[in-house]
Amino acid sequence: MILTVTLNTALDLTYRVPALLPHASHRVSEVTERPGGKGLNVARVLAALGHEVTATGFAGGATGRAVRERLAAVPGVVDALLPVAGATRRTVAVVDERSGDTTQLNEPGPSVGPAEWAAFQRAYGELVASASAVALCGSLPPGVPVGAYAGLIRVARAAGVPVLLDTGGEPLRRGVAARPDIVKPNAEELAELTGSHEPLQATRDARRRGAHAVVASLGPDGLLAVTPEGRWRAAPPARVRGNPTGAGDSAVAGLLSGLADHLPWPDRLARAVALSTATVLAPVAGEFSRTTYENLLPRTRVTSEAGAA
Repeated sequence: MILTVTLNTALDLTYRVPALLPHASHRVSEVTERPGGKGLNVARVLAALGHEVTATGFAGGATGRAVRERLAAVPGVVDALLPVAGATRRTVAVVDERSGDTTQLNEPGPSVGPAEWAAFQRAYGELVASASAVALCGSLPPGVPVGAYAGLIRVARAAGVPVLLDTGGEPLRRGVAARPDIVKPNAEELAELTGSHEPLQATRDARRRGAHAVVASLGPDGLLAVTPEGRWRAAPPARVRGNPTGAGDSAVAGLLSGLADHLPWPDRLARAVALSTATVLAPVAGEFSRTTYENLLPRTRVTSEAGAA
C-alpha cells in the first residue's frame, strides 16, 4: 500500500469559459468538481495505474464532505482522512478555451487545532506501519507546525518506509534536513531553498542539505534528477500546450509507481514525464488519458549526464 498525505485537501473546481477577459462577466460552458490537494491528486493517478493507495489528511465542513463523497467514487483509493472542525478549502481553475491558458484561485485552508494535529500524528504512525512508500504533499494549513513534514519524515524513516516530499518554502527547508528519500521541488521552490537559479547547482545543493535524491520539475523542459545512482534529464518528445494543473502531482505518482515496481531511475523518470505530459494535454485539470500516457511513454527522452551525482 502506498500512503499519500494531504494536510490541506481541497475541492477542485474547473470552470471553462470561451475567453477570460478582465472586468467582464463570463458564461461558464462547463464545470468539473473533484477531490483535490496534491496528495489526493497523486493518489488518484496511482490508483489509475493499478496501485493500492490510502489517502490521509484532513477534511472538514460541507466542502470536506463533498471531497470525501467524490473520493469514495475513485476506484482503488482508501479514504483515511481525519475530521477537522474548520471547512476544507476550494480551488478554482478557470480555463480560457481561446488561449488554452488557466487562471488558478486557491482559498486558504482550515485552521487545525492542537488536538486535531495530535490525532493525525497517531493515525499516521499506524498507517505508515503497513505502507510500502509515503508521499507528503502540498501546503500546510494554518495551525499545523511548520516543521510538520520533518517530523512525519522521521516517523517513516524509523519504520523503514521510503518517503517522498513535495512541498515548498520553510516546510521544504525543514523537511529536507530530515533526510527524505526523494524531494520533488519545482524550479521556483528549488531556487527559494538553495538561493541558486541554475537547476543543476541548485539540485546538487538540495542533496547536500539532506535529501537522498532530488527530482526537479523544470516545466516544459521535463525533469532533472540527481541521485546516488547517477544524474539524468527526462523530457517529453515535444513541447505541449495545455493545462499544467496537476502535472507535478502526476510526476510524483510516476516516481512512486516506479519505486513500488522496483524500476531503475531512467524508467521511473520516463513514467513521471509521460504522466505529467498526458496531464497537461487532458481537457480536465489534473486528469490524464491512459492512451495518451501509453503513447508518450516509449517516446519520452531520458539522457544520462556525465559527472558525479
